[in-house]
Amino acid sequence: MITAPPTLVTERLVLRPHQASDFESCAAMWKDEDVVRHVGGTTRPEQDVWFAMARVRGMWPLVGYGYWVATEKASGRFAGEVGFADFKRGINPDLSAWPEAGWVFNRASWGKGYATEAVGAIHEWLDAHRPGASTCIIDLDNLPSRRVAEKSGYDFWCKALYRDSPVDVFRREGAATT
Repeated sequence: MITAPPTLVTERLVLRPHQASDFESCAAMWKDEDVVRHVGGTTRPEQDVWFAMARVRGMWPLVGYGYWVATEKASGRFAGEVGFADFKRGINPDLSAWPEAGWVFNRASWGKGYATEAVGAIHEWLDAHRPGASTCIIDLDNLPSRRVAEKSGYDFWCKALYRDSPVDVFRREGAATT
């Protein structure tokens, strides 16, 4: 099992483990009401951002996957977060059997194709290291994330309720298991 996040490099991005020095950039992103509109709907206090950073970094030794920080390769600027988790959401269907993909990018990174590039890279990694299906949930009104999911091989699977809000659940078959 992989216990630490590897660094992934794409044409324009570097996906690397979270570091304590990412806190201010992560906190600023999660304070932006436009960013969180389709990701829980509420901004996050700094303590919650810190706990989330520790949680996604700590997921690696527990389940063998987790999240990365996405930075621009040319400038090193923080762009967002992307990865997989088992959030134990308790929704129907239970998604805990598969890695659940997620991505969020700061407003300065929107419209550049970074999400599609990063999500593609993490799925290449997943297919190589943990073949099989993965899932993601997307807010009903989040059309940009729906497009990213579809470009990454996800198909609509079903509707579900998460914290009393409807979401669309997508599933990607990924590489076949051997």
